[in-house]
Amino acid sequence: MTSPALRIDLDDFAANLAAVRARVAPAELMLVVKDDAYGHGIERIVRRASAEGVRWFGSFDVREALRTRRAAESRARIFSWLTVGRGEIAEALSADIDLGVGDAGFLEDVAAVAREAGAVARVHLKIDTGLHRNGIRPEDWAAVTGTARSLEEEGVVRVVGVWSHIAEASDREDDDARALFDEAVAVAEAAGFALEVRHLSASAASFARPEFRYDLVRVGAFCYGVRSAGGPSASDLGIRPIAALSARATHVDDHAVTLGVGSLHGLPSALAARAHLSTTQGRLAVRHVDLAHTIVDAWPHAAVGDEVIVFGPDAASATDLAEAIDTVGEEILVRVSPLVPRVYRGE
Repeated sequence: MTSPALRIDLDDFAANLAAVRARVAPAELMLVVKDDAYGHGIERIVRRASAEGVRWFGSFDVREALRTRRAAESRARIFSWLTVGRGEIAEALSADIDLGVGDAGFLEDVAAVAREAGAVARVHLKIDTGLHRNGIRPEDWAAVTGTARSLEEEGVVRVVGVWSHIAEASDREDDDARALFDEAVAVAEAAGFALEVRHLSASAASFARPEFRYDLVRVGAFCYGVRSAGGPSASDLGIRPIAALSARATHVDDHAVTLGVGSLHGLPSALAARAHLSTTQGRLAVRHVDLAHTIVDAWPHAAVGDEVIVFGPDAASATDLAEAIDTVGEEILVRVSPLVPRVYRGE
């Protein structure tokens, strides 16, 4: 076979989950599974996480939340933070999915669908703490929480959480965001909501700053062994990349080897002349990336069919490659085409 493959170690994934949960305790882990679990495959990731005792899952949209619901144990709580249209709201409510609400109009839509269905929608109100990635503006927070309280008294909505995103750009900016978040929580509690969860931080802040953990932490990248660009190493974080992208040599000459992986498989063409693959064959400079092939330096005794690990736990990591082109490791992973076979170990 000359086609590439993404090899995923579910036992390493379980070890990462254990490391993350130990680090953020007593806060609970919400495993983020957006973008098909960062390209690892929602179904197998969610099944293994459920078996390891993970109770909360975070999905970007309802489509992935529904896939998560089908794969998770029945007791799992699934949080979807982007919902578009009343049809999707109805699907989410029928699947017992928690909804992130960052807009007054959307809150009314959720209530209308719940009223029509005779259901009670569990919602997490989002305060905009400065990132401006959706969220209720601080000056509108009291009015929206008042509306939500009326809807809760009507019996169509139950506010179970307050949440937000932070930029993780600097400690000062994050401290300012946390102050706004704490004020929003205080207003919500004063309005009479019995909040189950407060959640603010993702991977980096969850590890580095205990005061940001609250009741839940939303962690994606670290659970998959993806370190932050410019941040501590995976070993320093106590995690290990769980995916390795492999490709085989399709052509060999004295100075270069052609690999059967290219931009159609998801490898960024920008890696050419800017990155090296640290593999069992040595350190190989990336010379060129076209649609279906990548040309790298030759190594001694190279032969057609030889396997090269493009990124993985025992080679250059996804973040190593990302840093060469000024992006993040998550982008390298989610770019891997769904047509590239996923091969699982540890099922």
